[in-house]
Amino acid sequence: MALKATIFKADLQIADMDRNYYQSHVLTLARHPSETDERMMVRLLAFALYAEERLEFGRGLSTDDEPALWLKDLTGAVELWIEVGLPDEREIRKACGKASRVVVLTYGGRGADLWWGQNRDKLERLRNLTLSNLPSATSQSLAALANRNMSLQCTIQDGHAWLTDGENTVHIEPLKLKDAG
Repeated sequence: MALKATIFKADLQIADMDRNYYQSHVLTLARHPSETDERMMVRLLAFALYAEERLEFGRGLSTDDEPALWLKDLTGAVELWIEVGLPDEREIRKACGKASRVVVLTYGGRGADLWWGQNRDKLERLRNLTLSNLPSATSQSLAALANRNMSLQCTIQDGHAWLTDGENTVHIEPLKLKDAG
């Protein structure tokens, strides 16, 4: 018998001063049985960092042809493709062909550093790719905020983000490895 996804609810308040985006989102996150709290919370952070009205979560780890998050225009064309973790370099190249902009948010400490070292030359050629890395301590602190019913506030300013549940606050400073353009 297949294991079912665990459902998490998040009431997310976003104050993004860098983009002048101030909005509340009520989100439902399905955590695949093989997904960790850390990865799920990095997905939630990616949503906060790139939030727009039409940004939505993909179907998850079991679906190869969909990202963690994506933004489509009204015709169905993919404007923004967001992946988290350490995706295969070939999948990133495919995504760059399908979407106007591609964002990869890596995490995992030493593993992420090794991944970047192995893929850097090939990925630096992709003009529409932005790649950032979260320090291991940051992604682990995000995982500690995971709760089946979350009420979170995210403030973004000058490339930094703060995510809080009212009791605990995580300061997030992604390291930009590659910028699109």
